[in-house]
Formats: sequence, C-alpha cells, structure tokens
Amino acid sequence: MSSSEFDRAFKKPTNKKAFIELLTEEITDHRAGNAVRHNLNDILLIGILCVICNGDTFTDMELFGKTHEEELKKYLELPCGIPSHDTFGDVFSRIDPEELSRCFAYFTHSLKETIEEHHIAIDGKTIRGSRGEGRKAKHIVTAFASDLQLVLGQLAVEDKGNEITAIPALLDMFCLKGNTVTIDAMGTQTATAQKIVDKGGDYVLALKENQPSLLEDIKFYMENEMLPQNKSDLKGRGLYANTLDKGHGRIEKRECFLIPDLTWLDGREKWAGLSGAAMIRANRSFPDGTVSRSDHYFLFSSPEMTASRLLEIKRGHWAIENQLHWVLDMTFHEDDSRVRIENAAEVLDLLRKLALQLIKQETSVKGSMRAKRLRCGYDLSYAFLCLGVNLVS
Repeated sequence: MSSSEFDRAFKKPTNKKAFIELLTEEITDHRAGNAVRHNLNDILLIGILCVICNGDTFTDMELFGKTHEEELKKYLELPCGIPSHDTFGDVFSRIDPEELSRCFAYFTHSLKETIEEHHIAIDGKTIRGSRGEGRKAKHIVTAFASDLQLVLGQLAVEDKGNEITAIPALLDMFCLKGNTVTIDAMGTQTATAQKIVDKGGDYVLALKENQPSLLEDIKFYMENEMLPQNKSDLKGRGLYANTLDKGHGRIEKRECFLIPDLTWLDGREKWAGLSGAAMIRANRSFPDGTVSRSDHYFLFSSPEMTASRLLEIKRGHWAIENQLHWVLDMTFHEDDSRVRIENAAEVLDLLRKLALQLIKQETSVKGSMRAKRLRCGYDLSYAFLCLGVNLVS
C-alpha cells in the first residue's frame, strides 16, 4: 500500500477505523500456526481504544475488551473472544517499532496537506519505568511540530548520548523545507546543521560546553561588542528584544541579543548555513526577594532572524516538554509504566502519542486532555468518535 492510498483512506471523515485495518497491512504479524487465535486487527484496535479510554497497561486492555465485548463484536471479528493480557503483551512486544512509526507518519501527514513554515522541536525523553535488570531504559528522540501540535517522527536509542547519531536519521523522516528546527546542545553538531540545510530547513541550535572553543568565542564577542551597545539602537535593527512574564509569584524578564555577522569567527565554515549567534538572558525575581540570572547561547542559520523571532522560537521549543512529554507522564502515566519486554515500551509510547493526536483532533467537546480521556472511558461512542467512527450515524 502506498502512502497516497493510505492517506485517501484515512482522510475519509467516517472511515478512520480503516486506519487500524490498514495498519495490519503494514505491520508484520510475527505469530504463526496455532499461536494465532486472535486477529492482529482486533488486538490493535482494542489496544488503541483502551489507551484513548484512560487505560495504561496490558491488563487494562483485557479488562477494557471484556467490559465492552458486546459492543466491540459489532466492529471486530473476535473469533476467540477478547485476548488475554499475556496475548496483548506478547503481540505488542514483537511489533517492529519502525513499521509502526511509518504508519504513524502517514497518519500525521494526513492531518495537514503540507508541513512547511513551521517550528519543529527535537528532544529526547527516557521512559524511566522501562529500565530492568541488565537492561537500560528506553530513550525516545521525538520531532514535534509545536505550533501544529503534531508528532512528526521518533527513534529509540540506547541512552541520551546516542541522540547525536539518531537526530540526522530522524530528520530524514519528514520534510524540512521552509521549517525551522530547534535542538538542545546535544544535537549541536556540524553534521546535523549540514543535514538541515541540505533539506531546505533552518536551525536554531543551543550552544553549550560540548562546543567549548566556539562557545568561548561567541561569549567574548557578545560581552565586548554587543552588550555595551544601546539597547534602543539594537532594537531598531532587530538585534534586541525582551519579554516579561509573571506567574506563581515569580517575575521573569528574558532579553535576546543577536550577533548578525560572524565573518570574524574562526571555523565558521564548518557550520553549514551559519548566519549568526544569539544570547538569551533570563532574569528571575522570586517572592522571597532572591534573584537569579542565566545566559543561554545559540547558533542560527536564517539571515532574516530577529531577536523577537528568536525569543518566540525558543519559547515554542519548550512545547515539546510542556505539551507532549509532560502530558505523556501526567495524563498517560508513561513514567509509571513498568513494561520492559522487547519492543513493548517503545510500541506503547507510539500508541500513547497516537491516542494523544486522535483526542486532540476531536474538537466537538472542549476540555483538557485528562478530561477528554476520562470522557472516552465513560462513553465508548465518544472514544470511537475520537477514532473517527460516528456510532450515532
């Protein structure tokens, strides 16, 4: 099945159930012979519906299926009834995450005709509960279009240190043309910058001690050439901007200074598309009278970059933490999961992200992610509606 065929089937407004059916054509069923008592299609649909309906474990999937068995029989074959929790665990642990990730990418691209001129944040998250005896916890590197609230792709690596090699491969999973990519210091590598530029994108890369000589040079120039200048003059040239935020009794002022010309910088030719550097200074005042200051440095490629735009982009970068990783932990209880066997932790992470996207796309009911997920658990027809199947009609 081609991606265009997948897209056409998935975009039918009352046929998103076909998404699950088409998954079975893309995902390899590793069971054979007498071991195959339950259809893969049935297992996938029950699993995804359970996650949508506030379930978190394989035991929850079995309980969900048995609770709604009569209703599910209208849509599924269920030749041997509801699978056991052991069956759910065995099947999900042996699914190839790369196959499931490709299907997830088809789903994502079906939601938007084009993904251009957007902000794509890349960051890693460790599934802490997946750590076992002699086995490291799964670390997932995700690309997230923060302004669209869409997961574009992900890769699992052995640990955080492997993000360096994973990021270029992750960038190959989606279109970068016209988009701006933000990455923390771990991904600030010349190969990553080259990959982004080659694919028609722009970058804003955090600069820390992993590039010590470069950081020292940028700091020296910023402190001696930019900071002494009049802020009003810099602002008029788009080289200075600030924001002021108040919350929880804390006041935070963020100031951004740009260095638009790096012709003086030794080694600049190593960084593809490099146009300038920036510093964001955060000054925080707390209710007890204490204050703190921190400076963060960045490299950027866009020649049209302004200080106000960079502040906006960096604020958007944290959406991957606040609107994805935080939700996975607090609403989908990802860090509480103790699933460790084979690929199960990574596959469940993908199912949670799929459920998150499906619930976000259903807008007939307003409410927080937690509230909508609870409603799905109380009302199966609403859960099917999130999946794209209107049981009323």
